[in-house]
Amino acid sequence: MNTPDPGLPMTVPADGLPARVRIHEVGARDGLQNEKAIVPAAVKAEFVRRLAGTGLTTIEATSFVHPKWVPQLADAEELFPAVADLPVDLPVLVPNERGLDRALALGARRVAVFASATESFAKANLNRTVDEALAMFAPVVARAKAADVHVRGYLSMCFGDPWEGAVRVPQVVRVCRALLDMGCDDLSLGDTIGVATPGHVGALLTALTEAGVPVDTLGVHFHDTYGQALSNTLTALRHGVTTVDASAGGLGGCPYAKSATGNLATEDLVWMLRGLGIDTGVDLGRLVATSVWMAAHLGRPSPSRTVRALAGSGADSHQEH
Repeated sequence: MNTPDPGLPMTVPADGLPARVRIHEVGARDGLQNEKAIVPAAVKAEFVRRLAGTGLTTIEATSFVHPKWVPQLADAEELFPAVADLPVDLPVLVPNERGLDRALALGARRVAVFASATESFAKANLNRTVDEALAMFAPVVARAKAADVHVRGYLSMCFGDPWEGAVRVPQVVRVCRALLDMGCDDLSLGDTIGVATPGHVGALLTALTEAGVPVDTLGVHFHDTYGQALSNTLTALRHGVTTVDASAGGLGGCPYAKSATGNLATEDLVWMLRGLGIDTGVDLGRLVATSVWMAAHLGRPSPSRTVRALAGSGADSHQEH
């Protein structure tokens, strides 16, 4: 295992960028949910603990979805108590009121609902129209807020949909406004199939600002299907976004969108931000070691370019570190 050279990347700040970015780490939930082989709860818990040891402050732990839909996350009741003592935020997904009940029973203080900007994906993912899904989430959000629980609204297919193609900006703005109006504290704009490009990202963020959506309520969630995740992230930062979703080692996809590939790798994001002089609080060496450890459990190398560069042959030989 190589450690990052203290002089690299060279820090060269750029104008118009935030001083600090909060990384919303999704590797333990979004990263693992699509794995065919079940990862033991003890391994997931160790993964979350190692991620917390890197300096990440927000680590999405699991989802309280019905086991039939996402078998990989059927162990939520076992996993969450195993990591609940960590001094970090541990948001969990709750697809409905039953999921919220399960999360609240275990003391979860941050939950997320999962909406779609398109009718096709709402049907595939939730078996509802967009508006029917919003109606389903309204009591979930209301009850969570009544319990003084932070609520994040995920919005999928913000830039493109495998069935509908390009997604119109006003369509996304409408659903974002609906989620905020029902009480969501913040939103994550998802490029679920990785088709966004910087101009499209800028246009959506501008439209959201014009619609009265505060930029400090927005996070971005890019997939790297076409290699655009980092350039899209940089565009979002230039528009004032300071929360970026990423997955350790680049793990993840979406079980309901077959064209979705891996998430933006947290290590690749940290490398770029370090070079720009933007603080994340993350120890890159520890993060790389964590992803190499997880890759060994999954039996394949990490797709993250930064993990491969810094771990050398270790990432490719599946050796634990």
